[in-house]
Amino acid sequence: MKKYIAAAIIGMVTMTLASIALAQKTTAEGIAEYRAMLADGNPAELYEARGEGIWKQARGPKSASFEKCDLGKGAGVVKGAFVELPRYFADTQRVQDLESRLLTCMERLQGFNAAEIAKTPFGAGEQKTIESLVAYISGESRDMTFNLPQKHAQEKLMYEVGKKVFYLRGGPMDFSCASCHGEDNKRVRLQDLPNLTKQPSASTGFGSWPAYRVSAGDLWSMQRRLNDCYRQQRFPYPGYASDVTIALGVYMGVNSSGGVSIAPALKR
Repeated sequence: MKKYIAAAIIGMVTMTLASIALAQKTTAEGIAEYRAMLADGNPAELYEARGEGIWKQARGPKSASFEKCDLGKGAGVVKGAFVELPRYFADTQRVQDLESRLLTCMERLQGFNAAEIAKTPFGAGEQKTIESLVAYISGESRDMTFNLPQKHAQEKLMYEVGKKVFYLRGGPMDFSCASCHGEDNKRVRLQDLPNLTKQPSASTGFGSWPAYRVSAGDLWSMQRRLNDCYRQQRFPYPGYASDVTIALGVYMGVNSSGGVSIAPALKR
């Protein structure tokens, strides 16, 4: 009799676990379908169009366009640049991501004050300009594979720094980036959390930013996304285009090698 009861209990537990797994799968599939339905009219396209216009427009105290801005592929070349950033630039003698490189071009070519722009709140003033440019530039590399260079000593160093920062625990919650994005099959409420340490989920996570966030009603660059991660960890915000955010970009980008960029994407 005890044997039959034990078997019945095991059967019930198995069915319950199977039901939970099925429900989770159904929820994940439902979110994917929701995104697919919205993707046809992704508002990020409006930011792309605005960014393309800004790229070609003469602006700033020097009344110059971005058409002489070198993003790593030569002056004015946009296509393919996004999937090779962050990278080392000889003229600044540092590794830069897309946002920090755009700041350099805005200062040197157009005469803007990069330090003042970096202090501007997200979604306002020239910060909004940069996010539109990021949408346009990333869109020009859509469906291309990530291939971040790792030849220069500083590129290799920034990868190691980014790895250290990714696993650094701290703050009142004792969180790190790895707390959410260092393992497979993690979720927060209905949100799947990509494992950013390896493929294929590294490029799924890294390669979908910038993205239009439906919940925020705005396009977010990777810089803004990282700031939100720090907020959730209860850390102070890092400086805009700072070495710590660039290093994280190198770490995630190199881990995404071979994966495809779908940016600018659509997020909840």
